[in-house]
Amino acid sequence: MKKLSMLFCTIIAVLCLIGFFIVKLQPENNTSEKTVIIYNWGDYLDPVLIKKFEKETGYHVQYETFDSNEAMYTKLKQGGTNYDIAIPSDYMIQKLKKQKLLMKLDHKKIKGWNNLSKFTLNQPFDKGNKYSVPYFFGTLGIVYNKHLLPKDVQIKHWKDLWNSKLEKNIMLFDGAREIIGIGLLKNGDSINSQNYEQINNARDELDKLIPNIKGIVADEMKTYLVNEEAAVGVTFSGEAMSMMKKNKHLKYIVPSEGSNLWFDNLVIPKTVKNKKGAYAFINFMLKPENALKNAKYIGYATPNKKAFEKLPKNLREDKDIYPTNKQFEKLKVYTLLPQKVLNYYYDAFLEFKMVNKNNE
Repeated sequence: MKKLSMLFCTIIAVLCLIGFFIVKLQPENNTSEKTVIIYNWGDYLDPVLIKKFEKETGYHVQYETFDSNEAMYTKLKQGGTNYDIAIPSDYMIQKLKKQKLLMKLDHKKIKGWNNLSKFTLNQPFDKGNKYSVPYFFGTLGIVYNKHLLPKDVQIKHWKDLWNSKLEKNIMLFDGAREIIGIGLLKNGDSINSQNYEQINNARDELDKLIPNIKGIVADEMKTYLVNEEAAVGVTFSGEAMSMMKKNKHLKYIVPSEGSNLWFDNLVIPKTVKNKKGAYAFINFMLKPENALKNAKYIGYATPNKKAFEKLPKNLREDKDIYPTNKQFEKLKVYTLLPQKVLNYYYDAFLEFKMVNKNNE
């Protein structure tokens, strides 16, 4: 028994020694305290700024992307990854708040509120900015190639897309709210309509547009328009800006009868592991010089008024990128619709895509 006891003690001593060396070999700081995990849209942050943030703060950035608000929502709800920062759109912020998936912000830890334009703050989807900080804003509109348009065809209104001379010449963004919204606007209805008859009528109008559709795509639209493989595209202001930089014949307009005004905001998910790092990133992005660099790289409208003042004059005076007060009256933010109604939008859009697919 004594030998067994001595053997047992020896084993325990060896295990303790191994444990000691394992602990010594571990990093001194917790990984989550040194890493900021950012969940963002693809190509929606200047890579140079990531490097700059890491250098200035000592944090390592783990950067992951999503291609839709719905995909982002699913990931946050599942909680598989403890994101420190996410960048959802307006209506999705409402949904995330409602389901208690966001941290309430400590405004005392955020430096730079005064750098933001007042109209980007206190929006209906987050009164008082209790959960979100403006990142970018923009519009949904039409980008077209002046030299590829058939004779006697002008693009000023949504209804112009239905011109039969544009056969197989239009690219549409692959989004239910956006495209069903076009049909609603053409009929004089709200892009936030909850009326099933109006949604059906919008889809019927879109069915009439099918002969003019070349494709329903996402990021691929840039290639089609820049390479002049299509004359017209329905897309977002920032995407249009990116295209116009590469092809001088392209122009972007927001139809006068109205469109969608959207806001993408920085939020801290409920599952955050590095709160200190999250606030550091928010403060970093609120600095005018960083917001300016990001705006030049991305092409969307910056909510940072001090960054806006330093933009080239042609950008500051572009009313389709930075709308006037009069234009704002016709622009509407997507509201969070009841899930039953939202599903109706998705079903209508899916049916439209299937009919279009069959006619390709």
